[in-house]
Amino acid sequence: YSCNMAEFIVKDEVRKSYNKNPGIAAGLVRMHFHDCFIRGCDASVLLDSSPSNTAEKDSPANKPSLRGFEVIDNAKAKLEEVCKGIVSCADIVAFAARDSVELAGGLGYDVPAGRRDGKISLASDTRTELPPPTFNVNQLTQLFARKGLTQEEMVTLSGAHTIGRSHCSAFSSRLYNFSTTSRQDPSLHPSYAAILKSQCPQGNTNPNLVVPMDPSSPGTADVGQTS
Repeated sequence: YSCNMAEFIVKDEVRKSYNKNPGIAAGLVRMHFHDCFIRGCDASVLLDSSPSNTAEKDSPANKPSLRGFEVIDNAKAKLEEVCKGIVSCADIVAFAARDSVELAGGLGYDVPAGRRDGKISLASDTRTELPPPTFNVNQLTQLFARKGLTQEEMVTLSGAHTIGRSHCSAFSSRLYNFSTTSRQDPSLHPSYAAILKSQCPQGNTNPNLVVPMDPSSPGTADVGQTS
């Protein structure tokens, strides 16, 4: 109640960016997740590196793939004009993620406010706290359990991948030379694997080559299945 226009201001900034680039929705959702999984939802992912410390945002897990920082900066600047020193960056990141889901066609949800911004940001934390793309279900379940989350909650949160894109480099190991007994990950549906191979050729060296997470509706937060 100390800044009753806060959520409207944040949503307005998210909407303006979304209208220019709908892909920003996935970026802001990912930013919130990468923030919360390290030291809690404290906006530590926004902190810059210093000569003596490499911050989270500059770790391989976040740079250069994490995006949307300018949306948070713009929202913070507008809020400082209206409610100086009241709304934390951590709350802005949480609001922006929720607004992104709504704008992408997903369900809205209440976001309680009152988070405080953290002052510690270590790139080394990303190596132990964030789930790598190579983790299987059991590994993901264990990692989320360390955060007090159930397997069902892990699956629900993983559903955020209904929007956004993935770099080929994140999963190419499942398409080529998967193991000594199988060139391709046998758990991948053969026809889907064939599509991915056509989009991510073996030996590709382009680090910017990406494919949609959900081929049937890459920009919509829905429950539609992939092919």
